[in-house]
Amino acid sequence: MRLPAWLSQHLAALRALLVLTALLGLAYPLAMLAVGQLPGLRDHADGSLIQAGGKTVGSRIVGQAFTTDKGVPLVQYFQSRPSAAGAGYDPTATSASNLGPESVVDTLPDPQVKDDQGKQSLLTQVCARSKAVGELEGVDGSRPYCTPGGVGAVLAVFHRDGLTGPVTRVVSLNEACPATPFVTSYARARVECAKPGEDYSRGLVTPIRGDAPAQSAVPADAVTASGSGLDPQISPAYARLQAARIAKARGISVAGVTRLAGDHTTGRALGFLGEPAVDVLGLNLDLDRRYPVRP
Repeated sequence: MRLPAWLSQHLAALRALLVLTALLGLAYPLAMLAVGQLPGLRDHADGSLIQAGGKTVGSRIVGQAFTTDKGVPLVQYFQSRPSAAGAGYDPTATSASNLGPESVVDTLPDPQVKDDQGKQSLLTQVCARSKAVGELEGVDGSRPYCTPGGVGAVLAVFHRDGLTGPVTRVVSLNEACPATPFVTSYARARVECAKPGEDYSRGLVTPIRGDAPAQSAVPADAVTASGSGLDPQISPAYARLQAARIAKARGISVAGVTRLAGDHTTGRALGFLGEPAVDVLGLNLDLDRRYPVRP
């Protein structure tokens, strides 16, 4: 008995669905799982997890925060590079902030909208992080184009004739009222604080360099997130910056902390790719084993 053409087509489609489901939905994933458990591959496939004291404490390839529940840095530990992945170091949301060098103007929080936090520009994020790291490590965290308060030093300059003519008005774009602007005047015009919700788009955006040193005491990787947001390493410069704080918290010498950081430093791949890097989790675990913090 010959089946109708429409029924034959549907049965053929059903057979194809079942075969492809068996091959691609079951056989292929199981085969990849089996390959991932081969010697030499298993650790990578399982996430390169690290065990300490009978429990999993982290991964060799994923960074993590060493802070309190409220985000306050734990002074006895080396701090990791900032992360823009989800809420921080989230492997399921690996990403960058997608903010570039032209991101200098904040979206100020609207006081009339409940819990509105606004949105910081990349410049303000860098300024705020540098100020916080400087205070934590006891160094000058100031950077060019940052205000002493830790936001981007950016003015909206209004000219009488649009982009030319005398300056008629100046607003500090990243300092919301009632804040006192970081400079009192610009081009003989008084500098105003910014009012959330007001349109300053007709002003000429003007970053102000200030008198901060060109080379900040706080390294770049201490204030910027990586492209993945998951970097488990920091630069040797950032590790050296933190050494004195670690030594004081654990009652050991700075030289001892520096030597231990050197033990956890890897060189350039193949001798020329990338930069030397310090494994933060491995270093902190080694510190706990050798120099535990006394209550």
